[in-house]
Amino acid sequence: MIIPWQDIAPETLTNLIEQFVLREGTDYGEVEMSLENKVNYVIQQLKSGDAVIVFSELHESVDIKLRNQLQ
Repeated sequence: MIIPWQDIAPETLTNLIEQFVLREGTDYGEVEMSLENKVNYVIQQLKSGDAVIVFSELHESVDIKLRNQLQ
């Protein structure tokens, strides 16, 4: 289920994005980015619709996915 990012409280959204970008294996290319830059990058992807917030009822978890990764 896709959750509109606009429906999430700003502090909660920031925490969710920070948790996402701090996960091991999240790759932003060869250039190191600060946490703030990574968060801003994800916010821009959410605003543009390139990324979405997905809630899994099966796993009772929330994740951020690129829209083109959804089946």
